[in-house]
Amino acid sequence: MAIQIGKDFKYRGKTEEELKELDTREFAKLLKSRQRRTVLRQFNVIEKFIERCNKKIEKKKPIRTHLRDLVIVPKMLGMVINIYNGKAYVGVKITAEMLGHRLGEFSLTRGRVQHGTPGIGATRSSAAMSVK
Repeated sequence: MAIQIGKDFKYRGKTEEELKELDTREFAKLLKSRQRRTVLRQFNVIEKFIERCNKKIEKKKPIRTHLRDLVIVPKMLGMVINIYNGKAYVGVKITAEMLGHRLGEFSLTRGRVQHGTPGIGATRSSAAMSVK
């Protein structure tokens, strides 16, 4: 339930600065029930991930992860995280509108299909044609 008016972003009545000051468990109280349950159960995983991200940012290394099921919390705002989609890592910049969503929602696993022209034998009528 994010409301954006002009450039002022508010999530459940709190500004970005107020959200960044919140603890992960306090932020969970603002989430809907499914996300809240996930954040509270994965609290240790989320905290370890954020610590690891901060260490990599200090060393100026890219943050790469397979954790597509992590819920985005305010401590992740502004980070660029490379999320694995099954084939490659997709770089995603975390913005305030993404709060409460999961990382995997922003790294699509299925690409857009681009059909080409059919070859010989693709249809029954072209299968009867001679190949020269």
